[in-house]
Amino acid sequence: MTRWLAEYAWLPDHAEPTPDVLIEATDGRLTAVTPLTGGGVPAAGVEVLGDATRLPGLTLPGLADAHSHAFHRALRGRTHDGRGDFWSWRDLMYSVAARLDPDSYLALARAVYAEMALAGITCVGEFHYLHHGPGGTPYDDPNAMSAALVEAAAHAGIRLTVLDAAYLTAGVDGAELVGPQRRFGDGDALRWAERVDAFRPADEHVRLGAAIHSVRAVPAEQLATVAGWADRHGLPLHVHLSEQPAENDACRAVHGCTPTRLLADHGVLGRHTTAVHATHPTAADVALLGDSRTGVCLCPTTERDLADGIGPARRMAEAGSPLSLGSDSHAVVDLFEEARAVELDERLRTRKRGHFSAADLVTAATVGGHAALGWGDAGRLAVGDRADLVTVRLDSARTAGVPPVGVFFAATAADVTHVVVDGRTVVADGRHLTVDVPTELRDSIAAVLS
Repeated sequence: MTRWLAEYAWLPDHAEPTPDVLIEATDGRLTAVTPLTGGGVPAAGVEVLGDATRLPGLTLPGLADAHSHAFHRALRGRTHDGRGDFWSWRDLMYSVAARLDPDSYLALARAVYAEMALAGITCVGEFHYLHHGPGGTPYDDPNAMSAALVEAAAHAGIRLTVLDAAYLTAGVDGAELVGPQRRFGDGDALRWAERVDAFRPADEHVRLGAAIHSVRAVPAEQLATVAGWADRHGLPLHVHLSEQPAENDACRAVHGCTPTRLLADHGVLGRHTTAVHATHPTAADVALLGDSRTGVCLCPTTERDLADGIGPARRMAEAGSPLSLGSDSHAVVDLFEEARAVELDERLRTRKRGHFSAADLVTAATVGGHAALGWGDAGRLAVGDRADLVTVRLDSARTAGVPPVGVFFAATAADVTHVVVDGRTVVADGRHLTVDVPTELRDSIAAVLS
């Protein structure tokens, strides 16, 4: 048994943190979560042993990054100045995709996932479409790039959902993949499913899921094949949706409807589906998403970095769509920033304050993200759940004087001091225990860009 004594802990269904909480775990599962009486005195029947690790600050459940493209991390600081839009940024992203192989991808993803661990992220959903070698030629192992991601997450000490993405065409009109895009394609959805069926990692830290890159990248008549594969296997399904107005316009021109309507008509929406971005939905789209209980993953730092726009987060939540968060292109890796941006961007959009409570933001960053990635037993400090703990200091220049309930509006990833994943300590005193994160990021990015 392992014990921790949290100065404050955010417990399920609580509007604010609880002081003095004893947390116990065995074999990676929480076996007791016990609030103590005031002044650190044990409640009746609770024995606080001297081997309990003290966790000064606020302890949260593990954070879940529900939308990642690991190789985009190489673009940080290289695409943010000057003019342009999503489409010009995409050309630069393709230039990085063209350079990677399984070995260099392993090194880069290991460093990126370790950076996530430092930020308190205990589980990541990798929206994975970089499948094949240059020109689209499969590797001897057609899932070699997926295997590299699995190994990278194991080294970094976090859990992973590989959201294997079908990426078959270059536009809604069915244009063929060209240039670096050829690395993404399997030809058609049946061959995509055949390849993914052959990938069955037994590692306990990884699960599989499916993804439809977008309505631009999967022909309408093949959407049901991808969705059906995910449904038969009981796996989560993710899809980029209405990130750009141009996507909506192209879909209307070809299919006479919005991307959301097209997905609904082909059986893609539902409780196990997560729409990523959903920045430009119509009112009818919001209703379709909410009525089907389709989740929505918001990635505010990427959406503003790429000038995508601000989506109607509050309306989508009220319609019935559970919210989760992602760092997407990794302009920053900081779910505290992503969470508060959901509220602050909504203020910009509506010119009103107070759309999401602190507890709402915690839910999106923890249990909401884990559920979207197929880990329904994580994201809460509750008996039976996975023993994932993230402790945030309350005495930094950013958090000093801030009440614990205000952490998501004040802290950054740099304030994370202690991270436990499935009962194992991965970060202590703000340092990753097995990865020299800055050095490995520097070296792996230089290797890709050289």
